Amino acid sequence: MQTTIQLDETLIDQATKLAEARGCDLSHFIEETLRDKIAPKSSSARQPFFRLTTVGGQGVRPGVDLNNSTALLALMDQGA
Repeated sequence: MQTTIQLDETLIDQATKLAEARGCDLSHFIEETLRDKIAPKSSSARQPFFRLTTVGGQGVRPGVDLNNSTALLALMDQGA
C-alpha cells in the first residue's frame, strides 16, 4: 500500500542514512522501524546481549549470516 506522509526534513535525512548503512531502502527501514515500535513487548522476547560494532571495511561478506553459527563455522573451516 502506498501512503504519503509529511516528515521533518532532518528526520528523513537521518532515516535515509540509517537505511543506507543497513543496506535497505527507506520504505523498508520505515516499515521495520514502525513494526518494532508498534509490536507488543513481551517478557519472553529475546533481546541481544551484545551489539556487534564493525570498524572500517564494508561489513560482513555477502551471504554471511552472523545469526547462523553453523554456517559461520563452515565458512571458517573453508578458509573464507
